[in-house]
Amino acid sequence: MTGAEHTAPVVITPCENGPILVRGDVELRDSAGRPVPRRRATVALCRCGASALKPFCDGSHKAIGFRTDDEVPLPPR
Repeated sequence: MTGAEHTAPVVITPCENGPILVRGDVELRDSAGRPVPRRRATVALCRCGASALKPFCDGSHKAIGFRTDDEVPLPPR
């Protein structure tokens, strides 16, 4: 290394029927471009639209029966 800080890669994982998990050093911004404070290294972002804590997930997807159909199919064997 040449003096630059080593950072872990950013990993984004959509959870089946749930939030999008974001791990790593990323800056979240709201629709106006303002930074959204993070309190954890891994955050769960709402994608059902029902969270009272937007942009973060509060578990509302379970109560409303949110379902995803965007799961990536496995490649053929």
